[in-house]
Amino acid sequence: MPDRSTSSPGSALVTATVDRAAPLATAPLLAAIAAQAEKADLSRTVDPDVIGALKASDVLGLVASREIGGGEATVAQLGAELAAVAGACASTAWCLWNHWSVFHLFVGALGPDHADLLSLIVAGHQWVCFPGGAGSRVFGRIDGDDVILDGSATFGSGCRYADWTGAAFAIGDGSRPPTPDELRFTVVPLDGPGVRIDATWDGASVRASATDTIHYDSVRVPLERCTPWFAANRAAAFRDPALPMVHARYREDWVGLSDIWLAHMAVGTVQAALQDAVASIDGRRAIMGASMVNMPNVQANLGSVTAALTTARMAAEAAAQDVDARIARGDIPTEADFQRQGAVSATVLTLCQDAMLTLLRTLGGNGLREGGSFERRWRDIAAMPIHINAHPDRVHLRLGQFLLGVEGQRF
Repeated sequence: MPDRSTSSPGSALVTATVDRAAPLATAPLLAAIAAQAEKADLSRTVDPDVIGALKASDVLGLVASREIGGGEATVAQLGAELAAVAGACASTAWCLWNHWSVFHLFVGALGPDHADLLSLIVAGHQWVCFPGGAGSRVFGRIDGDDVILDGSATFGSGCRYADWTGAAFAIGDGSRPPTPDELRFTVVPLDGPGVRIDATWDGASVRASATDTIHYDSVRVPLERCTPWFAANRAAAFRDPALPMVHARYREDWVGLSDIWLAHMAVGTVQAALQDAVASIDGRRAIMGASMVNMPNVQANLGSVTAALTTARMAAEAAAQDVDARIARGDIPTEADFQRQGAVSATVLTLCQDAMLTLLRTLGGNGLREGGSFERRWRDIAAMPIHINAHPDRVHLRLGQFLLGVEGQRF
């Protein structure tokens, strides 16, 4: 039977993407990433050979500017890379997305004074993570030229595959709320004494993302490696032209970029699900033996999914290109730019989630019973809109407050 996902006249609608000057850097790895996707989902671990191949390549350093030895890929290219990887395996994409997002933050937070360390991480093809989710409590006490860290930090996606972790902490013992000038940030090698990864991630989606908890037990960090931490004021602080930056791109807030890249991942995941659904239509029979390919509701549903996917892709790509144009001009981002990144991404994620619901309705009971990749991708898409960075409740509230000029949530 013909493969309608690639042979039909409409296949260009499903696979079209933004024009790129260079081929995908992840292209040589996609087949291996896809081959282990089902096993990774079941075992909750990305294949070590895939992690090794990513580290052996130049992929991890694409997010880094040339000043620190990176590939300085555009925001649009990084989005396209993540869309392709997510179509192969969303868990692998989630880990790569987290590394790119938080390394961008690390460069902004550590700044030019720590360019040698950042260059070392890039040159060593090393992976980073940044647990700091709900329930995180890390404190530090100064001891001579060191800071001693104690506590736990949660939701460190990719930490089992990483070499370094970021640590946001407060000077003190937690007996009182810290003042802003007591907040610090540093990076810690994960193989150092007193650092322990607790495999707490048992999620229904992106099962191999290793979104775990990191515990610090009297971990010593050089005081000179610690910098002020702007916390919720971070985005505004990085826009200050008086604050030195390794490169202008790092004035873009990591949360906004992570939203744009997460939107690309959703697009890539839905695209792969749609391609598989279209390919499975031929020869499939509905109740009473009706040919699914000739059923008007199936045709209409697939058209609806394709329209939503095309719209989502165009919006995500336009958002990325907007950032790239601003960086190229040397413009410092504004609060409106930051709000726009979250707003576009939340809408793209909603479109993608709705498209998956329509695909589920189209495939019906047999589509679920017959196995395949749809159920995994359905679960993975469910995780994307509820990530705190792009959660619609947070994004829409913040956007409305900005529109009304009301002081509100800053994270």
